Amino acid sequence: MAREFLERKGVEEARLDAELLVSHALGLDRLQLFLELERPITSSELDRARDLLVRRGRREPTAYVTGKREFYGRDFVVRTGVLIPRPETELIVDRGRELLAGAGREVAVADLGTGSGCLAVTLALELGDARVWGTDISADAVELARENAERLEAEVDFRVADGVSGLAAIVSERGGPLDLIVSNPPYIEPSEADSLAPEVREYEPEVALFAPAGDPDHWLRALLDAGRELLTPEGSLLVELGHMQAERARSLASDRGWDATVHEDLAGIERVFEAQRAAG
Repeated sequence: MAREFLERKGVEEARLDAELLVSHALGLDRLQLFLELERPITSSELDRARDLLVRRGRREPTAYVTGKREFYGRDFVVRTGVLIPRPETELIVDRGRELLAGAGREVAVADLGTGSGCLAVTLALELGDARVWGTDISADAVELARENAERLEAEVDFRVADGVSGLAAIVSERGGPLDLIVSNPPYIEPSEADSLAPEVREYEPEVALFAPAGDPDHWLRALLDAGRELLTPEGSLLVELGHMQAERARSLASDRGWDATVHEDLAGIERVFEAQRAAG
C-alpha cells in the first residue's frame, strides 16, 4: 500500500522510498524489514509510517524525511538548508584518493562549500594522513558538518567563510599551500529552475543549487583564477560540474594555463573536473 500511495503521488522510486520510510518508522534497516514482514505493527508505528509517507507524497525528499543519506558507505545526517549528498559526488572522493595515494606525508585538503560535510569528512576518513578543512557560507551547514564529523569520528576543521577568500585564509594560517581543493559548488542557472524535480526545486536550498548571478561557471572560474596561490605546484582541483558544463570548463582551464581532465560518472555524464598546473 505504501508503494502504491507514492506511485499515485508521482514519486519515481516509489518502492525504494516506501521501504526506506517504513523501515525508518519501525526503527529497522531494510534487511530487517524483509525479515520481519510478519511482525505485528503497533498503532503508533502505523501513525509514524503514515506521517512519513504523507511527507514524501508531498515530494519532500526522503533524505529530509528520514534525516539521513548514505554517502560512500556512511550515513550522514541531513536536514533542510543543506544540499542532499548524491552518489555521483562520490567520484570526487575516488579521484582524491587516487591523486594523494602514497604521498608519504601529511597532505592538506580543503572543501569549498562543504554543506553536510560529506566530502570533507569522507576524505579525512579515507585518506588517513591528511589535514582537512571545510568551508561554507552557511553557519547552519557548518554546524551540521561538524555534527557529522563528530558522529563519524573524523578530524576536520570546519569554518564559516565566503568563497576562495576562506581558502586563502587557510593557506595563510598554515603557512603553506594545499595539496587538493575539492568542491561541489552551485552550478544550475536560475532560469532552469522549472526543469528541476519538485524534490529539488521546492526543498533544497537555493544557495547550494543556483549559480551566482546566473553564471554556472562562477565558482570554477574563481577556483582556477585563485588556484596558483592556493595549491602546491603539484596540487589538484576537483570540482563537480553540471550537465553540459564540461566543454566550457576545459576552455576556462586552457585559457588560464591548467591541464584539465573531465571524468564521467556512472551515467556517462562528464561530471568531475580535474585540473593541475600546466608544465612549463
